[in-house]
Order: sequence, then structure tokens, then C-alpha cells
Amino acid sequence: MSIVPAAEAAPLIELDHACVIRGQVRVLHELNLRIEQGQHTAILGPNGCGKSSFIKLITRELYPLARADGHVPVKVMGQTRWQVDRLRAQLGIVTGDLSSNLSDMPGLSVEEAVISGFFASYVVPAHRDVTDTMRQRARHALELARALPLLGRSYAQLSAGETRRVLIARALVNQPKALLLDEPSTGLDLISRHHLIDSMRHLAQQGITLVLVTHHIEEVIPEIDRVVLMKGGRIFADGTRADLLQSAPLSEVFGGSIDVTEHGGHLQAHVLSA
Repeated sequence: MSIVPAAEAAPLIELDHACVIRGQVRVLHELNLRIEQGQHTAILGPNGCGKSSFIKLITRELYPLARADGHVPVKVMGQTRWQVDRLRAQLGIVTGDLSSNLSDMPGLSVEEAVISGFFASYVVPAHRDVTDTMRQRARHALELARALPLLGRSYAQLSAGETRRVLIARALVNQPKALLLDEPSTGLDLISRHHLIDSMRHLAQQGITLVLVTHHIEEVIPEIDRVVLMKGGRIFADGTRADLLQSAPLSEVFGGSIDVTEHGGHLQAHVLSA
């Protein structure tokens, strides 16, 4: 079977003047965004800027306004219609909402939590067999996510940082070309965030495209060179990490004085006193 070169592959995500209204409020305004396969990208902005609505467009929890000319403003992997559970072999989606649902499953082990990713369910369905191949792929996915030592643990007993890495492994069992990560370090302590960032760097170096949605510039690993800044439901700027992860553009997007420092490719943001 021939492999389509990256340059000829359909874009991972393509928005063409995508607008979204929730209630009576327009939360996304004419978004134009094209993310190619293989192009690590960070979508960055403050709370309320539209990042969550962007995620919900991809997960089909929100739909864009229909166009009079019939043009479809959102495509994922070149598809104008998709089911998220059927997309998982191409694009793995990791959100925090899933973690609490898995934690509520009594007696769920880490291995079972990861294997449940094959079935797009919170548990392994009783009528489905778990094959040796599935178990091998679950272990490989845990290894990729730097979480293999957690294999024998109970999911409900994991720390917040450990659950993030297990959720990434759960998405990886389907061997997707890309991962969409929604605020992956929310609620993590310093050490847990360090482990998560190490996992993200390892995945990027393995050739898995990362689309990171966050408001923490510390999560933007050196492998991510493209940055999209959002503000007020619009794309404020789209460019390189070197150009946009600077004090001036970030201060304008976040609405305060921010100083950015870099050490060994890792960024830190500091809010300056007024």
C-alpha cells in the first residue's frame, strides 16, 4: 500500500470563515485556519478567547453556521462529515472531561482504561474480546506516553499528572497521525507538568503531529514552531514561535504586561506589576 506524501495529504484541520453562535452570542468569528499534517501547532490565548469552542468544533459538540452557498467551513483530515469515534485512528483527541468519567468506573485498571480507547467507551464492552495485539498496543502506547510504569495501577488512584499521560496513551492505541491536546497541564504540579512536557516532546520526536490548545506558554515545547494566538473569538496572530511568544504580542492578547524568558528552549511567562 502506497503512502501519501505529507505534502499531498489532506490538511489535518481546515477552517474557512468558520463562525459559531452559542445562545445569542457569537463565540467564533470568521476563523480561517489550516493546519497541515506534520505541522506541530499551539493555539494559545486567555480564558474566554474561543479555544474551547474550537475544540468543540472538532469534537462536533458545536457546529458552524451554515453558509448560503453550501460551502462547508470545517474539514478534518479532508472530511466535511465525520464521526469522532471513527476519526480516532487519524486524530486522537485528549480532553480533561474524559478523566472524570473514567475515574467513576469502579475497579478500572490503567490497562483497561487504555484498551477502552479501542472501543470509544469508558470500559471494555462485555461482549468484546481483548486480543493479545490490543494488549501489546496498549503497552506500546503507555511507553510512548512515558506511562508504562503505571500499567498495573488502578486508574482511580492515579494523580492528575498520571491520568493525563494515561489519557494520551488511550488516544495512541489507535495509532493516530496526530493528537489534539486540550489544556493538558491544567491542575498539575511542577513535577507532573515536567513529566507531561517530557511525554509531549517524545511524541513529537516520534513523528506524531501535536495540536496543543492552551493558555500556558510553558507547554509550548521546542518542537512546536507554529503558534496561533486567539483573542475575543478571533485569530489575533498566526506565525512562528520566535515571533509570537514574545512579551509584546502576549501582553496584548492576555491584556496585561507579560515578560517572557527562555532557558534551553523552555519558556516562562511572568506578569509584571502595574
